[in-house]
Amino acid sequence: MSIKVGPSVKDFPVVCVGGSAGGLDAYIRLLQNLPADMGVAIVIVNHITSMPTHLHEVLPRFTTMPVDLITESLQIEPNRIFIIPENRDLHVLNGEFRLQPISKPRGWPDVITVFLRSLTRHWDGKLIAIIVSGYDGDGAAALCGIKEIGGVTIAQKLSTASQPDMPESAIASGCIDFVLSPEDIATEIVRIARVEV
Repeated sequence: MSIKVGPSVKDFPVVCVGGSAGGLDAYIRLLQNLPADMGVAIVIVNHITSMPTHLHEVLPRFTTMPVDLITESLQIEPNRIFIIPENRDLHVLNGEFRLQPISKPRGWPDVITVFLRSLTRHWDGKLIAIIVSGYDGDGAAALCGIKEIGGVTIAQKLSTASQPDMPESAIASGCIDFVLSPEDIATEIVRIARVEV
């Protein structure tokens, strides 16, 4: 039996925020209400794949946490924000991000679902899955798996989302714990993070 010791332990909470169209507004409202020292890693999985992302350039204006565009084998660390690059599937292995060619190049992507399923298999810490504004239903298929391993699932309140398709699909999965505005999502993340300490 292997025993984890020292700073290599990767058991802090990971917060996955999945969105697409209209997601920027939700990301900003969320980050503006999060302290920089919660001890969680925040991963923003935006499922727009056809153009380069600029989130890592835009979002630092709204948070004091460092914001990184994910590269292959980048270490997952708390108190940081990580952004998925365009046109890639995102996985987790041994406490690092792994990038692969997108597995669904046509139609609506499922990069949020792919990442959440990887987290359920390869992350030891608490998981918080958040679905915000966007078209289609990416992420919904993985939410029950998050709950099965004790994670928390949150959908953006439909009246606060400019494109309610994605949170609506998440709610329809039957595996959502909370339906909240971005500001209230931030409050819930802080509460969960404090419980984990």
